[in-house]
Parts: sequence; structure tokens; C-alpha cells
Amino acid sequence: MLRKISVGIDVGTFQIKVVVSEEIKKEDGSYCPKVIATGYAESKGMRHGYIINSEDIIRCLKIAVDQAEKIAKIKIKKAYISVGGSGLGSIIGKGAVMISKADSEITDMDVKSVLSIAEEDLSQSAMMNKKIIHQIPISYKIDGQPLMGRPVGMHGARLEVKVLFVYCIEQHLDDLIQAIKDAGIEVMDVMASPLAASIVSLNKSQKIAGCVLANIGSETVSLSVFENNIPVSLEVLPIGGTDITNDIALGFRIPIDEAEHIKIGSVSEAQYPKKKLDEIIIARLSDIFELIESHLKKIGRSGLLPAGIILTGGSSGIETIEDVARATLKIPSKIASIDFASNLKNSQIKDSTWAVAYGLSIWGLNSGDDMPGLEIQTKGFFDKLKSLFRPFLP
Repeated sequence: MLRKISVGIDVGTFQIKVVVSEEIKKEDGSYCPKVIATGYAESKGMRHGYIINSEDIIRCLKIAVDQAEKIAKIKIKKAYISVGGSGLGSIIGKGAVMISKADSEITDMDVKSVLSIAEEDLSQSAMMNKKIIHQIPISYKIDGQPLMGRPVGMHGARLEVKVLFVYCIEQHLDDLIQAIKDAGIEVMDVMASPLAASIVSLNKSQKIAGCVLANIGSETVSLSVFENNIPVSLEVLPIGGTDITNDIALGFRIPIDEAEHIKIGSVSEAQYPKKKLDEIIIARLSDIFELIESHLKKIGRSGLLPAGIILTGGSSGIETIEDVARATLKIPSKIASIDFASNLKNSQIKDSTWAVAYGLSIWGLNSGDDMPGLEIQTKGFFDKLKSLFRPFLP
């Protein structure tokens, strides 16, 4: 029997992570994903999510992939990858068309046409040097009336759409894809890292009620805001866990490595005044959550997300982070709980820093399915549009 295996590769600023998942048949006949291998390496040659030294990245990629290959006992030839960093963002577009059929029935052609018009309506200056990687219909209207779900098959004279376009710096994306290829791996498709993390970090009820997923990485904080099971905003902030580490190092005049261990709680804090340490950490965390609050105000969601903020990433384990988030944003706060289904006895996957790579591997297992209902599309890497993944469907 042919095995269904998918590989996700997350090239982050701090580490490269590889997750190999396989679709396993359960006793009741249903299928579920299982992690069968992982690999990781220090991510040398990256800064703020973009490549500054391709040779270093290729070498690190090969190290991480080799680890996963030895555990899985397979040769990794294809993978799904993520793109993140400070060049990632989103913009809202709107479009409208008159229905083409004489009987006023809305067709797939009408939907494609209105999405195309929404993209063409984007400011050329705002999109300079940027490439759209996802187009996500947020809402439709037929003859001015809001519509839940897909418009195809309904009747009307005029179709309107509001679309979230997720973009990244084109040069950064091209460099990343080329590095993966130079490491001997074919890129199957690309997803924005906050959306990849959301696949395994958020449940359906959180996405429907409204929430923000904040992935606090080493140099950036990635945000994805959900409502009605759909991403309505995506943003990357130029601040991260490294800023907290640097503040601790300066505050106590200690080496960076020691400051990092103190931040994540891997060494005793007894020799450092706890009050001063808390003040340093809380001050920087407050800066992070004030930037998040500013973004939520900008999109009109401040204090209006019942499922609150869900925290992931390498710095999400800081002791006081939930309390600071709750106090600053005035919404519920919790650390993401991820069920890493694994066949590995000594799996490296133990925390949410693996969410992006794991989410990519799950996406790869589901990417061949037909997805009825609302579509999120991956834009034009290989001269095609692909329907995306089940977790965003109503």
C-alpha cells in the first residue's frame, strides 16, 4: 500500500525545523496524521525572516533534513514550506461585478472575476516589490445584502467581495525557494507562517468566536486574527524574544547566553533580584502587547475577540506573559495547547515552537482534497491556483 507522507519545513530566524507526518488509518477506518520524524538545526544566515547568506542556510537545511531522513528512513525530495519575517503582511481589497448569466445565476467565473477585480484595485505603490501568496475572501454581498458562505449557485444582479490579500517581499520569497531547491528539495507550495501555525494552534470554536494568534519568535511577532472561522488580518511586528534577552543582559551586565537561559527559566534566578528581573521582562512584554493592541485598534477588533489571544513561539513560556497580555489587551489570554500526535518515542516536538512545521505537514496531507465552501487560495508560485486546507472552512 502506498504511504501518504508529507514534509513541512519552517526556516525561522533562530532555527530550521523539519516535520515528517504520515496519514495513518485508525481502527474505526478513519485517518489521522502521525509525526514519524523530525529534524532541526541552528538557522545561520537569516535575519528578521529573510536570507542574508544563502550558503549558510543551505548547509543548515541539509543538516535538519538529514536528521529527519535518518529517523523516517526515507529520502526527502519534496516539502511544503513557510514564509515569514518582517516582509510579510496583509491588505484588504474590494471588488464588484455584474452577474454574467442571463438568468442571474452566479457562477465560478463570476467569483474569479470579482476576486481578480479586487486584486487589480490594490494600490500599485502599496504592492511594489511584493508578491501575493494568499487571497482569502472575507465576505460576499449579493445586491448589497451580506451572504454567508459561497455565492456560486445563488441569483442576483451584482456581486461584491471583500478580500484579505496576504503578501510577502518577492525577493525574500524567491531567495527562500531557491535555497530550498539548492538543498535538493522540491518546493510543493508555500504558506504564510502565521496561517501554518494556526492549523494546529487554534481550534474551530476559537476561530469562529474571534481570536488573535500571536507567535512570539526571536526577532518578530507574527499575528493572525480570526473571525467566523476566517483569517481577517495578518501582521508581523519587528520585535521579539531577543529584545527581552538583550534587556536582561544589559540590566544585569551578563552575557547574552546567560540572559537567554534566565529568560526561559532554564537556570536558577536566585542570584538575580527577582523584582528587577520581573520589571525588565514585564516592561518589554508590555511593549509587545501595546503594539498588538495598536494593530487590533487599527482593524477595529480591540477588546472584541471573545476567544482572546493565544500565545505560541519560543518566548510564550515566560512565566508572566499571560497576565501581561490579559492586562494590556483586556481580553482572555492563554498559551496554545498543541496535540503533537507522534509515533516517536523520544520526539523533539514538545512545545509550540514546532507549530509552523507541524502545521505545514498537516496541510500537505490534506492539500489534495477537494475543499467545498469558502476558498483560501495560494497565489501563482507554479502558475496555478490551489485550494487550501480544511481548518479554515465553516
